[in-house]
Amino acid sequence: MNKLIVSALLAGLAAATVPAFAEDYASGAIKTMDTAKGEVLTDANGMSLYTFDKDAAGVSNCYGDCAVKWPPVTAAAGAMAADDFSLVTRKDGSQQWAFKGMPLYLWQGDKKPGDVSGDGMGGVWHLAKE
Repeated sequence: MNKLIVSALLAGLAAATVPAFAEDYASGAIKTMDTAKGEVLTDANGMSLYTFDKDAAGVSNCYGDCAVKWPPVTAAAGAMAADDFSLVTRKDGSQQWAFKGMPLYLWQGDKKPGDVSGDGMGGVWHLAKE
């Protein structure tokens, strides 16, 4: 499938615990990638994105140790939602990207593009798919 381009700048993480914002990525896109578990959404670096069953549409419930292991995909100031992508306001006031209302996360256990080791973790983490 062609990569999914959104008009807003999207963010990801280069390392598990150090946020990198959308302006760090030239493409400003969330892409799709074929993996061992099918086609999934990834950040601009090809790292798989996940959703959390304990979140509600438009609400993140992953903070503290959870957010260290599952870093939120944060949005740069002034980012604009588009199509199926929206913004969720976190407790600290930062903005997190969501797909179809569900906040998006990376997984610290994924080390290279296309890794999907977080899928099914604890029965509550799932790969984000179109």
